[in-house]
Amino acid sequence: MDRIVITNQKGESITLGNQAPYFLETIDGVGEVPVAIESQKAPKQDGSTYLDNMLDNRAISIEGTIITKIDPAFVLEARRKMQRVLNPKLGEVTITYHQRDQVREIKGLAETTPVFPGGQGSKGLYYQKFLLHLLCHQPFWLDTFYESREMSYLMGGIKFKLILPTVFSYRGFKRRAVNEGDVATPVEIEFKGPATNPTVNNLTTGEFIKVNRELGEEDVLTINTAFGQKYVRINGQNAFHYIDLDSVFWQLVPGENTLSYRSNNDSIKTRVTVKWKNRYVGL
Repeated sequence: MDRIVITNQKGESITLGNQAPYFLETIDGVGEVPVAIESQKAPKQDGSTYLDNMLDNRAISIEGTIITKIDPAFVLEARRKMQRVLNPKLGEVTITYHQRDQVREIKGLAETTPVFPGGQGSKGLYYQKFLLHLLCHQPFWLDTFYESREMSYLMGGIKFKLILPTVFSYRGFKRRAVNEGDVATPVEIEFKGPATNPTVNNLTTGEFIKVNRELGEEDVLTINTAFGQKYVRINGQNAFHYIDLDSVFWQLVPGENTLSYRSNNDSIKTRVTVKWKNRYVGL
């Protein structure tokens, strides 16, 4: 049985599945998502010329029933908890979808507070139907890594087993990174000094990010390449003004990517970590 966990930004969550009190009946919108197609048309042209396409927001609708066989008051308590978790004023919730051995997550905002129909057959002493409508502005489902995000490492010239996210250890080191998702995905880069003018390349796309700054042994450079969330920080402070003007906030293309880093400092203490989440167009 599929199971859905909805968690708000306060950490409070509800689980919809095949156990009381929240029984999941149907969920729509997890697979399909509308596509906005861009095209242009010239005078006297038959048809049009295709330019590009973008995925629209993902709309998810969930139907289910609150059921209790012990105390009718539990129905009201379950309703109140659902309203607290899906309070739109708290911002986006995280929707985690457990489907057999596959687990994916997406963020969404409740378009309305939970709907509790009052018609015949929709509510009773020990049950209450519910409807949830969520809008996901970022339409992609993401992997959930949790502990598997912990970086592997190299120490004393000995190579240990690689566990994603990928980690580099030497100046000019190359590493293969595989994006198993359906679309390009942004990365988070952590560069631990010492380093001079650190540069991280995606050799597959020919793009690089370079920071014109010297990093000491205690300095940590962090970079995020996500659209609308880009940042460059050194020890948590904004360092966007150190970015080389030819830099590109590159992403991992689907499939295999070859990454490398360069520095004008040959220290073996330098560490570079690149991490990401695969993105999927549907379940």
